[in-house]
Amino acid sequence: MDPVAVGFGLAVLAVLLGSAAVVRLLYRPERPWSEVVRARLVWGVPWGSILVLVGVCCVYLFVQDGVTDFTDPVTIPYRAWSYFSPLGMLTASFSHADAGHLLGNLAGAATVAPIAEYAWGHYTEDGERADSWLADPRVRALVVFPAVVVAVGLTTSLFALGPVIGFSGVVFAFAGFAIVHYPIATLVAAVGLQGALLTVLEALRRPIGVYVAEASPPGPPSWATIAIQGHGLGFFVGIVLGVLVLRRRNRSPNPFHLWLAVALFGFAKSLWAIYWFGGQNTFVLLRGPGVVVVAVLAVVVTVAATGSERPLVPRRLRREGDSSERSPSERVLELARGSGRTDGGDPDGLDRVAAIVRGARADESDRRYHRYAAFLAVLLVTAALMGMAVPANVLVVEEETTAEAAVEIEGYTVTYEENVQNQLVSPVAVGPLEDAVALESSGVIVSSDERQIWLDAVTSRRLAFSGEETVIVGGPGWRESVTAERTGWEPVGNETVYQVRLEGPDGDSRLAYESNASRADVRIDGRTVTVASADGEFVLEVASDDGDEADEPTTAPVPTENESTEADGLEFEYEDGTVYAVSNETEVAVATEETYD
Repeated sequence: MDPVAVGFGLAVLAVLLGSAAVVRLLYRPERPWSEVVRARLVWGVPWGSILVLVGVCCVYLFVQDGVTDFTDPVTIPYRAWSYFSPLGMLTASFSHADAGHLLGNLAGAATVAPIAEYAWGHYTEDGERADSWLADPRVRALVVFPAVVVAVGLTTSLFALGPVIGFSGVVFAFAGFAIVHYPIATLVAAVGLQGALLTVLEALRRPIGVYVAEASPPGPPSWATIAIQGHGLGFFVGIVLGVLVLRRRNRSPNPFHLWLAVALFGFAKSLWAIYWFGGQNTFVLLRGPGVVVVAVLAVVVTVAATGSERPLVPRRLRREGDSSERSPSERVLELARGSGRTDGGDPDGLDRVAAIVRGARADESDRRYHRYAAFLAVLLVTAALMGMAVPANVLVVEEETTAEAAVEIEGYTVTYEENVQNQLVSPVAVGPLEDAVALESSGVIVSSDERQIWLDAVTSRRLAFSGEETVIVGGPGWRESVTAERTGWEPVGNETVYQVRLEGPDGDSRLAYESNASRADVRIDGRTVTVASADGEFVLEVASDDGDEADEPTTAPVPTENESTEADGLEFEYEDGTVYAVSNETEVAVATEETYD
């Protein structure tokens, strides 16, 4: 290891510890933090959160085989493909696409899960049974909390829209549960502490980095890679559970703090990024409606958790004197007024007391009914988020391919195809999406009938950028790789002619795709030159510019380095990645070899 980097890493750690020590000297709370956390957590440790995070790491390392290649685990079978793909449904919420995805979700969970567990508590509180084995602090910490997390994870998998993968839905559930108990603390942890934690970890891992400006492969906008429905579903599930716990304990947070925290959390975590797919590699972002949704969400959650002092129905519209809703206090006062007392008591005083009792009871009832209505709205939104995923998850994928060649591995079929209909996504031709057409995909396609899988694993544009990509397929206990390689020639002034080959685990490279021929925008002695791919070989076709189109062109293979070929009197030479046509001591470039980043 670089001693300079190690030194800077130790310096970062020392400064952080030193700053924490200074703050502790400056700020001494009346009740030590250790005592505060021990009052709710066994030994002051969030054992359930730790157990859950360890479990997620184990899934990545041993189920997804991240232990073989930490940066490139097996992912395809562990996505939430369909109800007919149980392995994916059971594991999607606890699996991850790569190391960065894993570390990001672990950091998010590490900041908000302890707050959720602290709000839950290892010790029972008022209103909770203390005579059950479930009341044992060790059971609540090591069994109940992780079991609820697993249940939430399965919920976000079963009702996810699309083949999602990742722990983020559960992380949002942690945040939803925590935010209704401790709004400001959760907001600071989710928005500020998570980013700070990732920055510190990166500073410790790589204190000094050298970066070079370079092109990046084409890809969708960042917001189009977010599983917005899964995040929203997890957040609402957490809110529902949090509100139920608050009700059971007869508590409520500060309304302003909760409203502020939910609104800022929603904006910071891109819950406003509602989008869908258009045609021709386009995406439609509904930013305005998304902002409105977040604003309404903040109000509804606040009312559901805290209630409102304003009545749901104006008091002037309610019936007076409904004896069926009278409290015992009102009945006693009514009997006192009607008893015919003669001791000089003040009947007006009794009337005033009765009015106070009725008013206090009415206000509390109004607040309760208002809160119930808002909570019902939260439940309806949660149900809607779940329901929209059911039709997509019951569809059956039919494996159809027009590819020239395919690699078959244990029920997987890997092909390269262009302009085939995407079997997972259909555009919605409504409103701003009215011009949407059937969504087509091009690239390396992985499909499996028995697993209900269809995935454009590598897009054609990405392969054109990199030249070579590897796709990992597998399952519990095994993994195999398929390599896609693209080579091509770009005629002067026209589109590239290319081939794509697939190489399976057996090492056999097979031609999977050949593009159409393309003519160079040059004329040499009245002849044209076309670059074509025929039976896995690049060739140059020479034709007369004014000849009969029925005449067959003369062909010659594209020359390699230090070689030359000839066709119809034109000599072709290869030099530094460019093919030149030579005639009568005139040399013209006709095509260049495709290069990749």
